[in-house]
Amino acid sequence: MRIFVTGATGYIGSAVVHELIQAGHQVVGLTRSDRGAAKLEQAGAHVHVGSLDDLESLRSGAAAADGVIHLAFEHNFADFAGALRTDLRAIETMGEALKGSGKPFVITAHANGEASENAAIAFGQQGVRTSIVSLAPTVHDEGDKGFVPRLIQIAREKGVSAYIGDGTNRWPAVHRLDAASLFRLALESAPAGSRLDGVDDEGVPFRDIAGVIGKQLNLPVVSISREDANAHFGFLGTLAALDIPRSSVDTQALLEWRPVQVSLMQDLEQGHYFTV
Repeated sequence: MRIFVTGATGYIGSAVVHELIQAGHQVVGLTRSDRGAAKLEQAGAHVHVGSLDDLESLRSGAAAADGVIHLAFEHNFADFAGALRTDLRAIETMGEALKGSGKPFVITAHANGEASENAAIAFGQQGVRTSIVSLAPTVHDEGDKGFVPRLIQIAREKGVSAYIGDGTNRWPAVHRLDAASLFRLALESAPAGSRLDGVDDEGVPFRDIAGVIGKQLNLPVVSISREDANAHFGFLGTLAALDIPRSSVDTQALLEWRPVQVSLMQDLEQGHYFTV
């Protein structure tokens, strides 16, 4: 199939592009830059110039494709509401281009992104095979720029690796390459309206994450109170205290998805997260 991929040059998107090409699909990646175009061509993908703000580029890319995987998102925490509105417009535009075709349209769930998810589900009732992938908050691998690298940076700055309270609150995680295989399977076979859990580690105790960070950095591992969490972790203070276990049992059964990559703790033990 000819697959239009937004966010094709990103951390997750580049793995999805590779996964699709290895499976025999033709990939057309959205990019706004010459650097992105060069990266796509090097990966063996075709280039579609445009952006999330260029609705005509999204419409034409989707209309010419046999399916769409939507990964792009403006991670602007200063205007997260605006990022969600941009995401909604993008989904509405590409969904309209696919309406009545029976083609697959895979989107990525985001915090507070119910409007986007509802729009995608609505297209599932209008002849589009939509599915929603909800990834674990930690998608780990080399090149990760998410929560775990920030925790490592905080530990370096503070001189301790901390957890909150008894540290038994749990974080789910998934390896980037396992996430990429899930997006491919969703494209190929997920029923319309599917909600899919991109989770391998169902819940890693936060204390264990802090422990391996302390070990790798040769720093003390300490407990701090909930009241001190925001001062220590900054914007991660609330997230660092959450207990958010999740399971992908149903998703694995539906799509025969089998995560095979290393766990978060094994990945941290390899040491690449700590290379400066």
